[in-house]
Amino acid sequence: MKKKITKIIKIPEKTEIKLELPKIVVSGPLGSIEKKFKFKRIQIKKENNEMIIEHEKATKKDKKIINTMASLVESMIRGVNEGYEYKLQICSTHFPISVKIDKEKNLLVIKNFLGENKDRIVRLLPEVDIKIQGDIISINSVNKELAGQQAADIEVVSRIKRRDRRVFQDGIWIIKKEKGRPKSK
Repeated sequence: MKKKITKIIKIPEKTEIKLELPKIVVSGPLGSIEKKFKFKRIQIKKENNEMIIEHEKATKKDKKIINTMASLVESMIRGVNEGYEYKLQICSTHFPISVKIDKEKNLLVIKNFLGENKDRIVRLLPEVDIKIQGDIISINSVNKELAGQQAADIEVVSRIKRRDRRVFQDGIWIIKKEKGRPKSK
């Protein structure tokens, strides 16, 4: 059964949303994010301090698309106002791991991982801020997707192959990440 579905997103005071369809640009105190959406029959409007996503005769598929778009825009709003932070911990029980940031080449270099002579390298993504303090790596960004992808790239490059993971627990592991939706007030 087709019916009208409307999703309303409240825009905080310090946040600005520009609709340059199919691109949506969200700006706030910490920066700005732009994202391209592929939609055909869905209407997007901005009225007062609200963004309205609606469809007159929506199917189940259209409802899923509307909810996904609303969730992505809410994440963008949260990112430009609060930012996202991921923390990773460097664990080395067998060999001391050395992790350094090469700002000139825009790389994260992991040396002496499991006693290897070859360095493991991760390319740093744009718009992501990385800091190393002791054995903790902090990743901060206004874009949730980029922060999560950077943390995953670092964790994957330090994955152990052909060894028992119960014994060789060396690596760089995600210990804190943003979870769930923000609490509604």
